[in-house]
Amino acid sequence: MDKWWGNQGKRERPHEGLDLYLYRDREKRILQLDEKTRIPVLYDGVVVRVMDDFIGNSVMVEHHLPESQSLKFCTIYGHTDPPSSLDVGRIVKAGDILASLARPKKSQRNIPPHLHISVGWVINKISYDHLDWESMATSNPLKWVDPLQVISRRSI
Repeated sequence: MDKWWGNQGKRERPHEGLDLYLYRDREKRILQLDEKTRIPVLYDGVVVRVMDDFIGNSVMVEHHLPESQSLKFCTIYGHTDPPSSLDVGRIVKAGDILASLARPKKSQRNIPPHLHISVGWVINKISYDHLDWESMATSNPLKWVDPLQVISRRSI
């Protein structure tokens, strides 16, 4: 429930994802992400939603498990600046670049550029058309999963 940015106060509800701000390169140097950072999609899928968030946009990608057409999950990449050519319905392959990190808006200058990643199982048939962060927090259309468990798997 603790914020790592802004006034570092408490959140209104638990954080449903992972925020990436620093990383270690191959030479073991610690570097920070910036608006030049390009964001690849983790798995093959289809873009189902691009929505405004409080820093930039969030891109939601739906993925099907190879062994089942009914089991699916979504990855959400928040605080991004996707190209205008990224449309809902676009089929993407693992490693394709979805967006760059968004530059914080003037009202959010105290929040450094960072990537927010959320992962959720689609538990019921849902419409992505009106899905946003508020509706995902209150109506539970997705069952949240620890992104580290998904990122660390070589295949789903």
